[in-house]
Amino acid sequence: QVRLVESGGRSVQAGDSLRLSCAADKGTFIKSTIAWFRQAPGKEREFVSAIGYSGVGLGYGKAVEGRCTISRDTTANTVWLRMDTLNPEDTAVYYCASVYALTGYYYSTVPGDYPFWGQGTPVTVSS
Repeated sequence: QVRLVESGGRSVQAGDSLRLSCAADKGTFIKSTIAWFRQAPGKEREFVSAIGYSGVGLGYGKAVEGRCTISRDTTANTVWLRMDTLNPEDTAVYYCASVYALTGYYYSTVPGDYPFWGQGTPVTVSS
C-alpha cells in the first residue's frame, strides 16, 4: 500500500525559508518518482518539483526555480523540499505525489501522471 505523508507546512513571513517533508513507505520510495505540487484557492494544481528514484533526475517549476531545492533521504525514505525567499504567492496547500518509474531519472510536471497522493500540508506566507 502506497503511503505518502507530508509535513512541515506552517505560517511564515515573506522572505523566510521553509522545509517540507514527504515520508513514503519503503516500497514506494525505492521505485518511484516523487513530486511536489501546490494548489492555491481558486487555482489549478501547479508543479513545484520532482526527483527520480535515482536522485539524479530532478526538475523545478518556473515559479520556484532558483528558490527551491529537492532532495532524497534514503535512510528515512523521505523527500525534502526546501523553499527560500518565500513570498505571498507561495501560499498554497503543498502535496507530494508518486508514480512507479522504470528509470531513476524520470519525472513529469503533469498532475495526472501521478496516481498516488498525500493529504497535503498548508503553507501561508504573509507580507
